Amino acid sequence: MMNQAPVITIDGPSGAGKGTVSQLVAEKLGWHLLDSGALYRLLALAASHHGIESDDVEALKVLAEHLDIQFKQSEDSKVEIVLEGEVVTQAIRTEIVGNQASKLAAIADVREGLLLRQRAFVQEPGLVADGRDMGTVVFPEASIKVFLTATPEERAQRRLLQLEQKGDVVDFDALVKTIKERDERDANRAVAPLVPATGALEIDSTELSIEQVVDIILSEAAKASYI
Repeated sequence: MMNQAPVITIDGPSGAGKGTVSQLVAEKLGWHLLDSGALYRLLALAASHHGIESDDVEALKVLAEHLDIQFKQSEDSKVEIVLEGEVVTQAIRTEIVGNQASKLAAIADVREGLLLRQRAFVQEPGLVADGRDMGTVVFPEASIKVFLTATPEERAQRRLLQLEQKGDVVDFDALVKTIKERDERDANRAVAPLVPATGALEIDSTELSIEQVVDIILSEAAKASYI
């Protein structure tokens, strides 16, 4: 990380608002954005397309190292995600793909396969990295580290609204159960468990608006003279 562009890491569990907050912070600063969770979701989707099972670690590592992916800026300033020539921006956001991605993320060789790819996203003028181990493993020397969370019930409610907007019918209690199970799996995995990085600014977004969370992070960026 020495002599490279500055990095702000925003880690936390699913549904805490990392994606939206990270994108807004990156836009405000004029920095690049890394959605590391998308990489694991892309790997899960690619594995499904190629018929690779979750226990075929060697094949998964090779796939991770050679994923054919692109992040394109669309005309409305949204990020379009392309996997092997196919736009999969929405396809990777399903609950099935998310749960499979969480399982793949617990495999050490898979994480190793994606590590250098993630670090290659660091470019001037800076990078906002969204994920679960950005501050602990991928960018341990990041200048600003944030751990963003919210209660499982609040995160389930947010996810429920997203799914309902897509026309999906989801049971709230089942969604809470799924989120808690994923939290347990992510926090207790042997490799890169989901924990706040040393020195991280911990923000509970349960009672905060997106704008309030963004303002807190931008305040830290201002202290570091990035604004």
